[in-house]
Amino acid sequence: MAIDVVTFGCRLNAYESEAIKARAQEAQLRNAVVVNTCAVTAEAVRQSRQAIRKLKRERPDVRIIVTGCAAQTEPETYAAMPEVAQVLGNQEKLTASAYADFGAGAAERVRINDIMSVREIAPQMVDHFEGRSRAFLQVQNGCDHRCTFCIIPYGRGNSRSVPMGAVVEEARRLTENGFAEIVLTGVDLTSYGGDLPGQPSLGQLVGKILRLVPALKRLRLSSIDSIEADPYLMRAIAEEERLMPHFHLSAQSGDDLILKRMKRRHNRADTIMFCDTVRRLRPDAAFGADLITGFPTESEAMFENSLKLVDDAGLTGLHVFPFSPRKGTPAARMPQLGAGVARERGARLRAKGEEARTRHFHALAGMTRSVLVEKSGFGHSECFAPIAFEGIAAPGAIVPVLVTGTDGAKLLGRQAA
Repeated sequence: MAIDVVTFGCRLNAYESEAIKARAQEAQLRNAVVVNTCAVTAEAVRQSRQAIRKLKRERPDVRIIVTGCAAQTEPETYAAMPEVAQVLGNQEKLTASAYADFGAGAAERVRINDIMSVREIAPQMVDHFEGRSRAFLQVQNGCDHRCTFCIIPYGRGNSRSVPMGAVVEEARRLTENGFAEIVLTGVDLTSYGGDLPGQPSLGQLVGKILRLVPALKRLRLSSIDSIEADPYLMRAIAEEERLMPHFHLSAQSGDDLILKRMKRRHNRADTIMFCDTVRRLRPDAAFGADLITGFPTESEAMFENSLKLVDDAGLTGLHVFPFSPRKGTPAARMPQLGAGVARERGARLRAKGEEARTRHFHALAGMTRSVLVEKSGFGHSECFAPIAFEGIAAPGAIVPVLVTGTDGAKLLGRQAA
């Protein structure tokens, strides 16, 4: 029987939650729920604490183990909660011994190591993703950069990569287990390989997977830092049809001064140039982006530059984060605008993103898209557009779908012959 895991945050957390289930099963853990937390915003921490309290009310006999980035960066927050039986760090959560000790009643209540001391990352060999037609594959963890708003390096440690051979082997096993699509995940995905012998790049890894796992039908990238896109990756975008043409960018702002104060390594023009270049290589490409609103010192004119970036770069899917200060980061010590300003600008930027998405969806009407079926009558296209369609196809199948329209939130269509 699989252990219950409640997951917050990114695709990497979703991947690691499957690894947690596997390690907990190896340890024969019983009567426990693992909460895998996110630390990216103060709101994410609040939501996890709320979920823990609710879980204990609904299941008073269950033992709750808290782990993930928020547990790593602020273990005292969760250790102080009477509902929590144990707090595990991001390294400990991926070891069966942590759950075996807990099950035997021999574990320390808080087990958090110095994440900065971790120098390697082991492949987790996750073979199954419950209820999913696509598989996540972790190839990288941690981050060497220190953006002024970000607490994640202190939860994940420095950048470290899974060796290419191990990645290819896991991609092969996932494909043999029936997954038609694999998503490569990491904290700073485009930094892949910098710590490995020979310093292979993400683009080289992509090429090797597609070459050595010919049965894999679709390969997708999670969030990338466009300024780090290497020549091998650009070549794969141009030449490899099995590399899906959807790119989610860690843009964060459309204003150069704010980007500088964030300590980002790109400027506004870099984001626009990347999108234009990729569009020339793959005309069907679609772009999403992470954007923060209400960053300290952001004026209305600076915010307008983020609004304009949606059109100037041709973005069609936004993840908008109203700024919230994270204790221990430089941005928390900068002059704050306040949550109200950040939320109001966030709402305006989301509305702009929804308009762009609707225009993009209307432009797809009349086209036939290749859709990975996730459940009866629903899936995602190559450019990750959600689509509800008429037709009969099993989850995991890839089928042609004629786009007939949109309801604003998703495409509508019917299965083509």
